[in-house]
Amino acid sequence: MRHFPSAALIAICCAAGPAVGQDEQVAILKTLSGTVTVVRNGGNLSATKGMALLKSDKLISDAGASGGIVFADGTMFTAGPSSVIEIRNYVFEPRESRYAFSVYLARGTAIYSSGKIGRLAPQSVEVNTPRATVGVRGTRFIVTAD
Repeated sequence: MRHFPSAALIAICCAAGPAVGQDEQVAILKTLSGTVTVVRNGGNLSATKGMALLKSDKLISDAGASGGIVFADGTMFTAGPSSVIEIRNYVFEPRESRYAFSVYLARGTAIYSSGKIGRLAPQSVEVNTPRATVGVRGTRFIVTAD
């Protein structure tokens, strides 16, 4: 029984197969309030707490809803009510010194809090809106797109 957790973890990882391209898991939906929809591969999924988010996912929060995303490097990104957020690019490979963080806030409000990418390679972080691109040089900010 002592080896079960390790064996279970290995089995789950092997069953999932290697993450490649757009299907790569980059974050989890840590908190959820109200109705949030994840658009993935042209289909809509009801978001659930603990749900894996992929590199090309789009999150749409209803009025009064919010969702807190935690990326693999510890970056936190919270979508406020009536927001549309698209994960455009995410690379966190510290052994190869490869980093990228790009999200698009089409509408709504979001809170960004830096993880390791923001500290190791702040020039690699972009938060885009319809009218501007925010380059990160700090650790936390709020951005709104109408």
